[in-house]
Amino acid sequence: MASTLSLEISDHVATISIVAKTMPPAFFPELRGAFTQIAAKSELRAVIVRSQAKGFTYGLDLPAMFKEHSQLFAGASATERTTLLALIRDWQDCINCVANCPIPVIAAIHGPCIGGGIDLITACDIRLASSNAIFSVRETRVAIVADLGTLQRLPSIVGQGHARELALTGADVDATRAAEIGLINHVYETTEDLHSAATEMANAIASNPPLTVRGVKDVLDFSRDHGAKAGLSYVGAWNSAFIASEDLGEAVAAFLGKRDPQYKGK
Repeated sequence: MASTLSLEISDHVATISIVAKTMPPAFFPELRGAFTQIAAKSELRAVIVRSQAKGFTYGLDLPAMFKEHSQLFAGASATERTTLLALIRDWQDCINCVANCPIPVIAAIHGPCIGGGIDLITACDIRLASSNAIFSVRETRVAIVADLGTLQRLPSIVGQGHARELALTGADVDATRAAEIGLINHVYETTEDLHSAATEMANAIASNPPLTVRGVKDVLDFSRDHGAKAGLSYVGAWNSAFIASEDLGEAVAAFLGKRDPQYKGK
């Protein structure tokens, strides 16, 4: 049983809730396990990542990490350096599972979102926040180069200038500023408003044809990583293969019948 997060599934939406205020070493494999489970369920259409703690997360639990992996930091042998590198790559893979999830992932952020929290939310597709949210690429201030995805993903979200300012200063940024630079999409007054809005958005996504939604995410990711020319070629191939579907016929029938469509992902 997971000790650092919980997973709930309601209809077509999965909700992952962070339990503790920080990310101990166990958090990362548990996150991968949850997203592996989600990716295997074809009926799921959207994911919400939120927190049950006072804040979204204060990031990596450094005391727990040093306690569990003390030998990797105390030693200087090639074996210990190689083992530490393997650990970093394993945790990178755990965050990558969020980015690679085939269905859209919405981050609902309240309170502090620090360090590893930025790694996590930048791996999500959409970020929403309450008015009390605080964001910080805090690793720089504790003598660490952020290594779980922030420096790779943040520039494509907020641009190079803002990303470099956040990463080089380690400054705290409030929700208003985060929205101004495009780190988050919307700001809500309270945590309750935030969670309601995240659920509403997830349900709106889930009401669309699921194969099309997965295709949109896939094409957006490909185009971001390969550029417009390759992206256009990719989406052409995608639609050539998948545009003829039962859901497309249902969309036309619903329009003609003046009713809401019932999509089945076929």
